[in-house]
Amino acid sequence: MSRLNTIAKRLAVGALVTACSLGVFAETSPITPQQKKNAETLIQKALNSDLGYSIVESLTTEIGPRLGGSEAEKRAREWGVEVGKRLGFDKVSIEEFTMPFWDRGHLHIALTAPYAQPLYGTALGGAAPSESEINADIVYFRDIHALTAVKGGALNGKIAFIDGDAMVKSQTGAGYGQANQRRRIGWQHAQRGGAEALVVRSVGSDSHRFPHSGMMSSDGDSWADIPVVAISNPDADHLRRLHNLGKPLSLSLHSESKWKGEVSSGNVILDLVGSEKPEEIVLIGGHLDSWDLGTGAVDDGAGIAITTAAAALIASLPERPKRTIRVVMFGAEEVGLLGAFAYAKQHEKNLSNHVLATESDFGAQTIWQLVSNVNPEATVLVDEIAKILSPLGIIRGGSDVAGGGPDIIPLAAKGVPTIRLNQNGRDYFDLHHTPDDTLDKINPDELAQNIAAYAASIYLLADSDVKLKTK
Repeated sequence: MSRLNTIAKRLAVGALVTACSLGVFAETSPITPQQKKNAETLIQKALNSDLGYSIVESLTTEIGPRLGGSEAEKRAREWGVEVGKRLGFDKVSIEEFTMPFWDRGHLHIALTAPYAQPLYGTALGGAAPSESEINADIVYFRDIHALTAVKGGALNGKIAFIDGDAMVKSQTGAGYGQANQRRRIGWQHAQRGGAEALVVRSVGSDSHRFPHSGMMSSDGDSWADIPVVAISNPDADHLRRLHNLGKPLSLSLHSESKWKGEVSSGNVILDLVGSEKPEEIVLIGGHLDSWDLGTGAVDDGAGIAITTAAAALIASLPERPKRTIRVVMFGAEEVGLLGAFAYAKQHEKNLSNHVLATESDFGAQTIWQLVSNVNPEATVLVDEIAKILSPLGIIRGGSDVAGGGPDIIPLAAKGVPTIRLNQNGRDYFDLHHTPDDTLDKINPDELAQNIAAYAASIYLLADSDVKLKTK
């Protein structure tokens, strides 16, 4: 039996059990029997629909990689508009903003001592180019903490290498933030030490020779003046073994990555206008851009597909929900949440009418938990939504969990209530930001489970009269 059929069977059993106590449900729940029926209809439709998969297939195939600020990201926005119109959204628009554009360019990196060997690496976002080929000895640092202790000028004429450990796989992605420090701030200490370049172990949890890209942190308004390169975990393992043997290590490196001035990006806005309270907005979405090593299927073509398909299924109901449902395809997330901050700024005067926000940006594996950060009255509503989602294998998590997703951070900081449908991220850091982020990694049945959960929960929140604000 396929996973989709298994989920559908569990759903049917769950629906039968709850139907037996419908009278009690109707008396005590903030969800009406008709709303419950509509939500279960949406779940069934989602589980039997290939709409979400067709959306992510189209995005990754017709557009491909979509680096923030690139011509490809512009084509993706035009694609998003066409998808919104084709799926019958009531309003479709693009909200543009400007951003600095960083381009990866060509990279060469190879071990030159104790022998010659090509390495698999990728420039990190915000890194500077090398003026010419760099040939230098490696200074080995076991982790980021060892590099932070380096004295100014101690690395003159050298290439610093930060090792560390591959991330441990976990359902929640725990450990990413700590491992990510070598990528984000390592350059500041290497540059202070006078290094010609910095090489770091990729942050991902995979064991393939696929280097993991990503954005570094700025130091105030300043970015790196040196090349910064991540090498694959197997290549980092190799350097460690050579270092442990006491072998002298040296590299040749040439990178063309650089900033190329201001360009345009934008957020694509797709609205289903509410039937009774159109001014109140339930915002969902994902980010339209991706890193340029793969096709951005898992990060975050899947999130675009999940939220767009969920809203499109809600639009197929006989009546629009009471509140407006807004799908935002955020631009330039990977290079600093630029679309998210641009949206929050552009809608600053109207954020009080944003009654809920959430994002799908953690891959395409099944959702296992629902968490929220809404007021006590609304928490009861979310508790009831969790009961309807339980046949999908989703449990109720915390009721005071701030968040909603990376692009929701600027909205949550302004007091917009959030929920999060947490996905199983055990394999997420094997794939995202690497050449391995491609469509074949998405399981259509697991994607359908995500869409089912989003469609039911967002419909119920948008059609409710319950106030969601925490204050």
